[in-house]
Parts: sequence; structure tokens; C-alpha cells
Amino acid sequence: MWTWRRSTTSCLYSCSMKRKGFSVFTEYFKELEEESIQDNFVVVYELLDELMDFGFPQTTDSKILQEYITQQGTKLEVAKSKVPTTVTNAVSWRSEGIKYKKNEVFIDVIESINVLVNANGNVMSSDIVGSIKLKTMLSGMPELRLGLNDRVLFALTGRDKGKTVVMEDVKFHQCVRLSRFESDRTISFIPPDGESELMSYRINTHVKPLIWIESVIEKFSHSRVEIMVKAKGQFKKQSVANNVEVRVPVPSDADSPKFKTSTGTAKYVPEKNMVVWTIKSFPGGKEFLMRAHFGLPSVENNELEGKPPITVKFEIPYFTVSGIQVRYMKIIEKSGYQALPWVRYITQSGGTLIRLQYNMTYCFRNVFYLSKGSDVEM
Repeated sequence: MWTWRRSTTSCLYSCSMKRKGFSVFTEYFKELEEESIQDNFVVVYELLDELMDFGFPQTTDSKILQEYITQQGTKLEVAKSKVPTTVTNAVSWRSEGIKYKKNEVFIDVIESINVLVNANGNVMSSDIVGSIKLKTMLSGMPELRLGLNDRVLFALTGRDKGKTVVMEDVKFHQCVRLSRFESDRTISFIPPDGESELMSYRINTHVKPLIWIESVIEKFSHSRVEIMVKAKGQFKKQSVANNVEVRVPVPSDADSPKFKTSTGTAKYVPEKNMVVWTIKSFPGGKEFLMRAHFGLPSVENNELEGKPPITVKFEIPYFTVSGIQVRYMKIIEKSGYQALPWVRYITQSGGTLIRLQYNMTYCFRNVFYLSKGSDVEM
């Protein structure tokens, strides 16, 4: 009987202390949560030291405790759960209240050409992969309308004049109103702030290599090798290809390099077994030559080394192979501010492969170019 009363009394004391402790902590921290205890562990230790003494209740009145434990606890701010406005907006990709002193839109039309050429120099297949990228610095929530020389659009409106393009595999950013595009081919959208890719497309068309490469390699009894490379720009004379790199493979045991170029500079890169001929500015219609001479101190196995192709990379600004054009860009915003649209066209070397044909005298002719950093194994 005594045991039952003692255990019951202990339980009552325990429950009472829990309630006292809860009320004291609530008085100090307002909200008693796991975070508030973690943030105020120093104050909690001091309060527990005063509330209990050797396991017995001592001072449990919060008003008395506040007279000598004056340290203010960090109050837990119970904020209402607020979802970011960009999630609940109808326009989830753009925040409200964006402001710019100068409102501008930069449009980049970037195209890469892909060409497959056989050993005889004939184009087997070719296409153009393009994208339209934006950099928008516009205030408010503007609506933009972009017009291209789309052949389908011209056919719908009865205007089939001038050069038009047929785009395939068109992919849009989520901001574009697809129903509007499907009905009248108008690209209407509220743009994301900053940089974004508005759309990508592909155009199936016959494309000739923009930089034609002819090369001759002669080996002399495994004692030396001589390389001659001719590059010709097959694009309009008004355009200029920038940062052209012609990469010519050489045998792995080649040494004692000697170069002669009509323009640019040639450099031997032994770790990659290649010569890199760099031309900073390559005008359309021009021809340039590069000659290289190497010694071959050992007899190498050509079959083991393989027959890698020459690769070329370049970039041509203010020029598109397909002829795509931005006909207009309309910016509509309720405040009626004036905005400046800027358009830039760029053509780059894409993934292009030219199959090579070698003869027993090690002389060959090839034509191809590849994108930056791309490699082709034969």
C-alpha cells in the first residue's frame, strides 16, 4: 500500500513539474518547440537549475525566476508558411516588381551546321541546328511578340515573298503560348528575367562546307613526313570567320617540327599528336596555305595508330547559313516604356564528319570541320 502511494505521489510530482516547466519555458520563449529549445539551451540550463534542486522542486514561479534570470530568450517566430510568389503566379518563371533604368532585349540567333562528306568529297547528309537565346532586362511584366521569316507563317498570310525557312523539331521555353503559335505562328510570351533559351529548331537543307580543306601528306622511307594543307573560305566575302583552328594529326614519333604559313601561326602539340594552325581572321573567298615538316626517327605501325581526320573549328558572326531572320520584336507593357531590342546572328562549326580515303603513297584529300572540343574516331 505504501509502495503504491509513493509511486503515485512521484507520478503526480513528475506531471506537476512537467506542467510547471512547460509554463516557465513558454513564458520565456513564447513558443515551445524543438527549435526554441536548441536556440536557447543556455537559458534552459539555468532555468532547470533553479526549478529543481537535487531532484526536488524549488522555484517554479516564472515571475520570480524572471527577476534574477534576466537573459532574454530567443523567441521563435512562427511565420505563416508562404510559398514563393513565382510558384503561385500564373507566370511562374518571372517575379513581379522587376525594375530596370534602361529596358533592353538582346536576341542571339545561333546556328551550328552538321555535314557528312564521303571520301570523294560529296556531301551525303547535312542539317542545321539552331537556337534563339534571349537576355532580357525589362521592367514589369511585359509581353513580347517575335516574328521570323517562317515559311508556314508566310503561307498562312498569303505572303510568299523573299527568303523563308522551314523549321522542324521546334522546341519552346515554357513561357511561349503554344496555342497562339499553332494557330497563327506568332511567338508570343512573357520572358524570364535575364538569360534564357527561347527556342531551338532544326532545318534539313543541303549545306556545303563553309571552310574547304585540302591536304597532302607525304612520307619518305620513314625518315621524314611533309604536310601541305590548303584552307578556303566558302562563304560570302562580306563575312569573316573568327578564331579558326585547323587541327592536323601527325605520327606519334614525329619530331623536329618546321612550319611555313601564308597567314596565322602553326604550333606542334606533341601530347595530342597534332599541329594546330590558328587563323584569327579568315575572310570569305580567301585561300591560305600551311606547310609542315617533321622527322620520323622510328618505324611506326600506321595500322595501330589509326587514321584520324583533320578537324576545324570556327565562328562566323552576323551570318546564318539558313537565312533565318528576326523580322520584328514587339514589346508590350502597361506602363508604355520604350525598350531597345538588339539582334545578333552567329554561325558555328557543328558536328561534321568527312570520311577519308588513303592510298599506298600516303597522299589523301579531305574536307571537314568539327565543333569546339569534338573528336571523331575513324
